[in-house]
Amino acid sequence: MVSEDNVNSVSMEDDFDGCDYSDGYDDDDDDDGYGGYDDEDNGLLEDDDEDDPGSVVCRRTKQGYTVLKEADIKQRQEDDISKVSTVLSISKVEATILLRRYNWNVNQVHEEWFADEERVRKSVGLLERTIVEVSNASKFITCGICFESLPYDNFASASCGHPFCRDCWQGYLCTSINDGPGCLLLRCPEPSCKAAVGPDMIDKLATCEEKEKYSQFLLRSYIEDNRETKWCPAAGCENAVYFAAGGGDSDVTCLCSYRFCWNCTVEAHRPVDCDTVTKWILKNSVDGENMNWILNNSKICPKCKRPIEKNLGCMHMTCRPPCYYEFCWICLGPWTQHDVNTGGFYSCNGYEDSKKHLETKIRRDMAKNSLERYTHYYERWASNQSSREKALEDLHRMESELIEKLCNVQCTTKSLLKFITEAWLQIVECRRVLKWTYAYGYYLPEHEQTKTQFFEYLQGEAEAGLERLHRCAEIELDKFVTADGPSSEFDDFRTKLTGLTSVTKTYFENLVRALENGLADVNSQETTVGRKFSSPRSRRTE
Repeated sequence: MVSEDNVNSVSMEDDFDGCDYSDGYDDDDDDDGYGGYDDEDNGLLEDDDEDDPGSVVCRRTKQGYTVLKEADIKQRQEDDISKVSTVLSISKVEATILLRRYNWNVNQVHEEWFADEERVRKSVGLLERTIVEVSNASKFITCGICFESLPYDNFASASCGHPFCRDCWQGYLCTSINDGPGCLLLRCPEPSCKAAVGPDMIDKLATCEEKEKYSQFLLRSYIEDNRETKWCPAAGCENAVYFAAGGGDSDVTCLCSYRFCWNCTVEAHRPVDCDTVTKWILKNSVDGENMNWILNNSKICPKCKRPIEKNLGCMHMTCRPPCYYEFCWICLGPWTQHDVNTGGFYSCNGYEDSKKHLETKIRRDMAKNSLERYTHYYERWASNQSSREKALEDLHRMESELIEKLCNVQCTTKSLLKFITEAWLQIVECRRVLKWTYAYGYYLPEHEQTKTQFFEYLQGEAEAGLERLHRCAEIELDKFVTADGPSSEFDDFRTKLTGLTSVTKTYFENLVRALENGLADVNSQETTVGRKFSSPRSRRTE
């Protein structure tokens, strides 16, 4: 069990009110005492876009991953093509075909090529010499697809030399491009030929619309076929993320401000692992839970097999139209068999029926408790999700409207009001963490009572601290925004909000680390968790 002293050392109660916030936090990783997402701890950079106060601050990690816009993707793709073309002494068209075949892995292309160039050429469809030689002296050539004899100028061919008329080529390319990304692996229309059809043929014969589609397929393949890159999953976002191997934390933040897990591309969900998130999302499916309720609160009509809920006290059940079947709720037998010898219209007195009824009742009670437990965690999970969305809206409103207004009222500059934005960013992040702690708690083994109690205590302290921060940033700030002029109390408010942000940030970071570690130290009397979660007030010297 966790000792009483240790539990007290974890408390955040009253640590946010009535104390000196400026020195109430002495974490070595944050010497300036500034809360929120500071650059040093979280690797977040900020765009110096002072001309657009309505835009959310763009944040990008210093190391581990890089956010790529469309221009960045095209440049990287072109650089890789040029690199392979130069090293292997082949054309850029051939380099593009090679890279597409090996999922844009430059190192693998080099290794495979120098290990066995002939095998690579054969598998990819890069021919060293033309198979069919057609002399331009021939006045007319027969197309191998439409079998029409046309002038030489009306024909085109891939690297193999098989001649087909331009109309047939255009139809072939148009159909392939409209069918989807498979057009990136086109081969010569000649059934026995494996020669690759590259971007040069698309540029020569396709329409402008088809060229644009092909170009987009090629661009998307650079991201989707590469293990180190993924698209940002946010709706409407066209950015991608390059994640270096061994980049550490799997949470990444796109320039659109959406934060997601690199491994599963679901929204960032620390401290919960990806497997738990998958189970939780599946559990939350409406159809699954509705079916669970139906199975646990109804019985199946023996005749029409539809689920029926018992809404009156007697055991005589009558199914709805058009079935109208009458049966006993206890044994599901026909009601016509329930005469005075078996208890009349009131009960089944057979021993096996009673035993079955008892077992059914136990199963129903267990199912009901399970559903109530799930509902408890889901409601709080959803509530924090709603609060997080509202906090994001308030953050946008703060940056687009209120900061400017506050500058005018309090006669200050935007740079001096950065602490307010940092506080709201911290609120958004803490709401996300707190939301996922409920999924974490749902899957905690019920028999581990000590760990469950300690987890719920830490979670409760986190909620209390976050509510203090949220109230300060939302309610207490409002009186300074709506004031008639500068207030002498604004500096005190700045100190308080900065301190609350710093304390809350530290607590939640330690909470995430402890939960990711599985609360491994929960049974230790001299637990390190207690030191990690010790209150700022207990560490301040008099």
